[in-house]
Amino acid sequence: MVTGLWGRVEQQDFRSRVRGTLLGAAIGDALGAPVAGHTLTGIRDAHGPAGLTGPVPAGGRRGAVTAATQLTLFTVDGLIRAHVRRDTGAWHPPTDLHRAYLRWAATQHDWGPDERRADNGWLAREEWLYARRSPDRACLTGFADDVLGTLEHPKNPGARSAAAATRSAPFGLLVGWEPALVLQLAVECAAQSHGHPAGYLAAGAHAVIVHGLIRGDSLDSAVQRALGLLGARPGHQPVTDALQRAMAAVTRGAPGPEVVEALSPASPGAGHGRGHSPGAEEVLAVAVYCALVAEDVPHGLRLAVNHGGDSAAAGALCGALLGAQHGETALPAAWLAELEGRAAVLEIADDFALELTQGPSLHGPALAAPGWLARYPRG
Repeated sequence: MVTGLWGRVEQQDFRSRVRGTLLGAAIGDALGAPVAGHTLTGIRDAHGPAGLTGPVPAGGRRGAVTAATQLTLFTVDGLIRAHVRRDTGAWHPPTDLHRAYLRWAATQHDWGPDERRADNGWLAREEWLYARRSPDRACLTGFADDVLGTLEHPKNPGARSAAAATRSAPFGLLVGWEPALVLQLAVECAAQSHGHPAGYLAAGAHAVIVHGLIRGDSLDSAVQRALGLLGARPGHQPVTDALQRAMAAVTRGAPGPEVVEALSPASPGAGHGRGHSPGAEEVLAVAVYCALVAEDVPHGLRLAVNHGGDSAAAGALCGALLGAQHGETALPAAWLAELEGRAAVLEIADDFALELTQGPSLHGPALAAPGWLARYPRG
């Protein structure tokens, strides 16, 4: 996008929505993590008749995030680097994203940042990221080697969890791209770990919906656009059916956990009060429904996490939608205050907004700000 198209008001609105998307996803992730996979009955037994109403400790602290937030940050890092690398004539964003995900994979087995790695940039030097926070198995195996999964040869063809979708909101922040290109990039990058069509198409749908919201569309319109684009994709039916169920559920009386449960039906688990592992399309349906009926951000997120499915993923997806729609100032301040990694989320959100609105003044074939290339190396 040409810098001259951005006035000051447009830049401020865009930055607020970028921050809202990334912070919203993170607080939804952190809210749902302590109850992920628990049945609704189990959640109510532990937290009272209203279920989980606010952040509770997990991972040793309140506001702790999971691997979904970690991977989302590395997605943003990869997208910024893809833009920076255009100066060199090398333009293949899936490769840049794959390299970013390999840097995330290093955080899952290294004790801390390896200073010998010249391509780390600033994000991979963040000590707090070097912690395992319930990473999805398909993410670990998908990024266990240097082989790039593609739509023709995807990694983990049976993987259909929501883990690829939860890292895909940043693709929707590419506001100057056409929706079809956003969908294509999101599904290509999702297939690097989740090769089932439901897994990667749900990721693409989420990115397209975020993209519409960033551009100022209503959530209903953004979902309709996603449905239109998905219709041409092989294997789309489970995802389009799930989104249509979410839209239809809005008219079925007052919002509540029972409606959410119907979108992500929980089966009895093998003890410990846990439910089944839903597919990405079910989790996306929950997130979209909760965002559609939300009175405000806390109400939407509480709805999204109080059910017998993947509460952390549903919270992350719903938080991204609400943050993209309303901007950072709509997010609950008390939840943000305790959010793990908040400073890093804000930092990379602002860097992304800078890159998209003022990239030509930061780097180009003839000039480059050394500090920017130290943060986002071209190599």
